[in-house]
Amino acid sequence: MSFTSVPILDLDMARNPATKAEFLNQLRHALLEVGFLYLENVGIPSQLFQEVIDKGKAFFDAPLEDKLRIEMKRAPSFLGYSRLAAEITAGEVDHREQIDLSTEHALPGPGLPEYHNLLAPNQWPSEESWPGFRATYTDYMRRMGSISIYFTSLIAEAIQLPADAFEKYFDADQQHKLKIIKYPDLGELGRDGEVQGQGVGPHKDSMLTSYLLQATAHRGLQVQNVQGEWIDCPPIDGTLVVAIGQGMEALTQGVCVSTTHRVLSPAAGSGARFSIPFFQGVKYDTTFDDLETVGVGAVPDEVREQRRRVVERTGARVDDVEFTFRKGSVAKTLGEATLRNRVKSHPDVGERWYPHILRSLREEQSRSQASSSKTMKRGEGPPSSVHVPGAAIETH
Repeated sequence: MSFTSVPILDLDMARNPATKAEFLNQLRHALLEVGFLYLENVGIPSQLFQEVIDKGKAFFDAPLEDKLRIEMKRAPSFLGYSRLAAEITAGEVDHREQIDLSTEHALPGPGLPEYHNLLAPNQWPSEESWPGFRATYTDYMRRMGSISIYFTSLIAEAIQLPADAFEKYFDADQQHKLKIIKYPDLGELGRDGEVQGQGVGPHKDSMLTSYLLQATAHRGLQVQNVQGEWIDCPPIDGTLVVAIGQGMEALTQGVCVSTTHRVLSPAAGSGARFSIPFFQGVKYDTTFDDLETVGVGAVPDEVREQRRRVVERTGARVDDVEFTFRKGSVAKTLGEATLRNRVKSHPDVGERWYPHILRSLREEQSRSQASSSKTMKRGEGPPSSVHVPGAAIETH
């Protein structure tokens, strides 16, 4: 039997020597069986959480023309504002608008790989229109960056690796990312008669860990267990929802599970749902060969056996969500895979700045569709999942 709820962990237990061992036991269960958890007492002041929520919601109240001054497609970094229905997940349009931010970096110098374009300054909303926005989110991203690195060390300890096992995958000035997302309700989308809509389609987060602040009381986030059932992950005051990414699954040789999840559009008349996910970054120059041949070190047999028993008890389920952290013939580094991922999710940005990558992705898609068609004509049934580096996304 697979999980039917998402566990709640108290980070204060990890900070107390008397309760740390029990916290690590609880964390190991969440890592091996669920791939998701709620985290309370993370160490962010409640006042800052509220400012992040208030200023995030207020961003979307401005006239569209003001938001378009910092539209994502104005820069090759994929940072900035995305209008409603500008992003694609699992081949379908996502019904949301958002702004993407990251920890600040200077523009890349000449001669660097193309994926270094992702390391860039933010397109910040103007101080005149959104006073205090930049300061609030700079503070929040700085704090969350430290928390994410600390929590990653606890993951290592939970699966009996050295606490610093993942540090080789972080830059000294590691880029972390954040989104502020508005999901309009079905009525606002002109779909009053519908019961369900895609806020964002089924996906797995790409890097190591992500941390979601659910900014309104709406349900909508759902996590899929190995039986294929969608389990609600409703807002709980004072918590962040932590998702384990595909990078963590790859680095731990499948011991830590990355779980498929989605967001449903709010019901008509319920108002917009807002969420603010923070995504822990990984060094873009890391190669897939590094991941496979260097890794974090061998996960102990005891922990591997625990994961094997989980799979044996719950059953293994192969889904069709594409996997980012896989060695392939196209992307050689995590940076290349991430850039291709962003082009696939935001084709309008790709059209302007990376037409060669967009063309390559469309050619791959055409070949995949042609192969699927031939397979079906032979009566062999649908093909197994095709894994394309850079195809998963980072979103909630």
